[in-house]
Amino acid sequence: GIEYIDSYVFNKAEYIRFNSTVGKFVGYTEYGVKNAETWNKGSVLARELGELERFCKHNADIHYSAVLDKT
Repeated sequence: GIEYIDSYVFNKAEYIRFNSTVGKFVGYTEYGVKNAETWNKGSVLARELGELERFCKHNADIHYSAVLDKT
């Protein structure tokens, strides 16, 4: 399967992450937790899920085909 992770970092510390396996944003700091709660309720989550479909699955099919062609 494909796993898409989008991390947000400030001052070298990850404060929030979207993980497609979890299917939502998870906060790692007080600020990140507050953002995750907000982002999971609105259009930000829908946009992130759209990126999984638009970018990851499309490109995975291309790369998977290239690997199969070489074997």
